[in-house]
Amino acid sequence: MPTDKPVKKTKKAAASAGEEGGDKVHKLTLKGSAKMVSEFFEYSIHSILFQRGVYPPDDFAPVKKYGLNMLVNTDDQVKAYIKKIMSQLSKWMLHGKISKFILVISDKDTGDKLERWQFDVHILGKSKKSKKGEASDGDAVMGGTTDKENSAAAGGEASADKTEKEIQEEIQSIFRQITASVTFLPMLDNNHCTFNVLVYADGDAEVPMEWGDGEDLGIQDAEQVQLRSWSSSSHRVETMVSYRIAD
Repeated sequence: MPTDKPVKKTKKAAASAGEEGGDKVHKLTLKGSAKMVSEFFEYSIHSILFQRGVYPPDDFAPVKKYGLNMLVNTDDQVKAYIKKIMSQLSKWMLHGKISKFILVISDKDTGDKLERWQFDVHILGKSKKSKKGEASDGDAVMGGTTDKENSAAAGGEASADKTEKEIQEEIQSIFRQITASVTFLPMLDNNHCTFNVLVYADGDAEVPMEWGDGEDLGIQDAEQVQLRSWSSSSHRVETMVSYRIAD
């Protein structure tokens, strides 16, 4: 009676076994890592807008992402605006042009800045030497019909390869912190808030005509809270929130 021939576990077979066990080392290409960072920014916008009550809860719908139940805005105008932002942001990320992504919540009537969520982007292994003509504080700002904006600079050490699970857990921890931020951030007058998005990019980045130069003045005498960071083999993203102390 024939018996099955023993199978020698080759390196390829061992790798497959690792994937099934959830221990796959995630060696992202620069393009894949840039896409992951862009998606993280997009979901960060939605999460912050929901948690800070910039739009009514009924404007959001649940989706599954990063192993979490995320909430995304379903308002057509807001969706179109975020999509427009992300379309350009993804191009800049792909070419390694971005060093900061900032979301600012402001008073709709006075324009006073109330909160500033800053995500610093480091391209791991990239030289910090500036390109000719690059301004360290160069920025591009996009205006929109829903009072949203954006601005434009870029560097770091290479990171060890991580498993998909490790990367996802790092991202999960940041979204959990965003959710928990309501415990220490001041209450907002939700009916009078809007948001702006700014993106710091290299001075030699190609800027579409609908984007223009702008200023990131920050929040005067703000409290700052450093949140967690996450990284892939190509990028590291650090998160911080600044907020105006209630009078």
